[in-house]
Amino acid sequence: MLSQTSEYALRAVLYVAASGGAAVKIDQIAEALAVPRNYLSKTLHHLARVGVLSSGRGPNGGFRLAVPPEELTLSQVVGPFDPFVEGKQCLLGRTVCSDASPCAAHGRWQEISTQVCSFFRETSIADLLSGASTLPSAAVV
Repeated sequence: MLSQTSEYALRAVLYVAASGGAAVKIDQIAEALAVPRNYLSKTLHHLARVGVLSSGRGPNGGFRLAVPPEELTLSQVVGPFDPFVEGKQCLLGRTVCSDASPCAAHGRWQEISTQVCSFFRETSIADLLSGASTLPSAAVV
């Protein structure tokens, strides 16, 4: 359902959030999550540009959450990469898809899409962390 970039972003944000506010280096995140470092670096820098993460350089540098985990929604994390979570988009990719001009999947997808969007808008990073039994890793997240 999510693009690979969104999945990496979500897994990495969960990992950073689980660090308890300490800066986490990209190499540590990439290794723990078994994600390609360069791809992850671009993804996390994009999240920093949109205000999800903050980043710093140097010996004490790394990535931290820019927003408290209780206030950071899944929509904010994956929305920059998968805009479907921010609003209604046609399942079949049509630019105009509405009740007046529906695609073949419109009637069945509309209700499900609303529920999926609500899940991403209403679920916080803290909600996911509270349900995890261990720190996010390649096997857990």
